[in-house]
Amino acid sequence: MFDPKTKILVVDDMSTMRKLVTKTCQRIGFTDFAEAADGALAWETLNTDKDLGLIISDWNMPNCTGLAFLTRVRADARYKHIPFFLVTAEAEKHQVVDALKSGCSGYVVKPFTPESLTTTLEAAHKRMAK
Repeated sequence: MFDPKTKILVVDDMSTMRKLVTKTCQRIGFTDFAEAADGALAWETLNTDKDLGLIISDWNMPNCTGLAFLTRVRADARYKHIPFFLVTAEAEKHQVVDALKSGCSGYVVKPFTPESLTTTLEAAHKRMAK
C-alpha cells in the first residue's frame, strides 16, 4: 500500500464529497491532505505544493474536468509519475477506457466504500511496484 504519510490532493467541486474522500482515506491510514474544488485549482495546488504524492479527483467539475486535469498531469514530466485516481459516478465502459488510456492509475465508481477505495489503491500500488 502507499505510505500513509503520502500527501493526497483531493479534487471535487462538492465540499461534502471532498470531506467524504478525506475521511475514507483517513480510515485507511492516510494523514496529510490538500483540497481543490476543480481541476484548474488543483493544477495551481500541484504547482505550489511540492509534497503531493497522490491525486484523487472527481471527473465532472466546472472549469477543468478530472479527465482534463489527468491529461495535463500526465503530459507534464514533473508530475506524470504521481498516482492519479478518478472517483466518479461515470461508469460507462467508454469513459473508464478513456480514463485508463489517459493514464489513470485507478477508477472508483460512486457511491464507494472504504473497502472499494482501499482495493483500488492497493491494486494500483502493486501494478506500480512491478
